Amino acid sequence: MFVNGEAMSGGRLHYAIGGATFLGARSTAPRYRFFSVRDEFPGLYLDQRDGVAVPGELYEASYEMIRERLLPAEPPELELGVIELDDGTGSLAMGMRSDALGLPGVLDISERGGWKAYRATSL
Repeated sequence: MFVNGEAMSGGRLHYAIGGATFLGARSTAPRYRFFSVRDEFPGLYLDQRDGVAVPGELYEASYEMIRERLLPAEPPELELGVIELDDGTGSLAMGMRSDALGLPGVLDISERGGWKAYRATSL
């Protein structure tokens, strides 16, 4: 499972992936845009024409952990999907729903260096 927001280490939702095996810091392939939603959580969205690589963390998590702990903690603007990582492999990840892109408070932060970097400069 690739996480890139509040489920990363140090984030307020990290408990939902706690106990999963940390496989390391990773990035997506440069095919995504990255959004802040009301400065509460980020959203990853596929954009093959103008995408960037988004940093995050990769975990080996059971389907049970994802289903029972992580998914119930995620906001309704996100959905489970499969993304491409920087080495061309795939991973489960939460992505932004296309109908959420135009909601109030959605800001493109793709060029800001990921969620942790954005939060460090926006607080």
